[in-house]
Amino acid sequence: MGSLLITGGAGFIGSNFAHFWSKQEPQDEIIILDKLTYAANTSNLDGIQDLTLVVGDIQNQELVRHLLVAHSIKTIVHFAAESHVDNSIKGPATFIQTNLVGTFSMLEAARQVWAGDAACRFLHVSTDEVYGALGETGKFSETTPYAPNSPYSASKAGSDHLVRAYFHTYGLPVITTNCSNNYGPRQHPEKLIPLAITRMLKNESIPIYGDGGQVRDWLYVDDHCRGIYAVLRNGKCGETYNIGGNNEWKNIVLINVLCDQVDRNIGREVGTSRKLIKFVTDRPGHDRRYAIDATKIESELGWQHEVNFQDGIAKTVEWYLANI
Repeated sequence: MGSLLITGGAGFIGSNFAHFWSKQEPQDEIIILDKLTYAANTSNLDGIQDLTLVVGDIQNQELVRHLLVAHSIKTIVHFAAESHVDNSIKGPATFIQTNLVGTFSMLEAARQVWAGDAACRFLHVSTDEVYGALGETGKFSETTPYAPNSPYSASKAGSDHLVRAYFHTYGLPVITTNCSNNYGPRQHPEKLIPLAITRMLKNESIPIYGDGGQVRDWLYVDDHCRGIYAVLRNGKCGETYNIGGNNEWKNIVLINVLCDQVDRNIGREVGTSRKLIKFVTDRPGHDRRYAIDATKIESELGWQHEVNFQDGIAKTVEWYLANI
């Protein structure tokens, strides 16, 4: 594809995708645009060849236009976003600016530079949280109505709608992906799995919201990267593709599994880390269950998740033990 622009590429999923792309397309130049907020880490990009890191804000249209022209970029993978729900409850303004206004700025820059070039692709990476919460049964499909319940998910829903509008109004060659909860190497320790691992190693309490009965569909980050790659290669512009792991776990069960894995890895008696679990007051508007129906990407693009949960958790724990 030549040159690839990855926004938020020093973050969790973005950096994993940069590593994935560099292996799949070693001849391509990778441009990372990242504001380097607290959740980013330049060491996440170590070892990637032919990479240029640009420290900047996606809201800076002039900068984005310059990068698109200077590097002849025809492919954008837009990861950059504020993503921690707790932070969105405490301070929603940043989420609106980054996720909604930032995406608008990226779309505008691409529209102005690409000017109807059908060879270009703008892939917008979003979340299953835009669909709201499920009951005990059912899964989110691409036709599920949006019903966001947090400032974070509302800001992502708004950005999804902007992406759709730029396709239908301007013909911008956009595609949207909505993924389930990712886990794996390089994730910031504010999120559940790395938070729990770091707390175990420090013998500190592991906070679990409410009764721990919230259910999430967990997707190993490498499988997500393969899904995005498949969509870029063969997805249809204007379409949405849901990417999920078909791997539902209650939070409390997940943490118990994780505790035992860490105990085995560090030679501690299995069950020791479970004693660190502490139930805390649930957060406002906490969605009870998410689950993705990935039939569309599986049937149309041939994607399948490959990493089973036991192997994924083992790889994740090994990485954090080696890198914390």
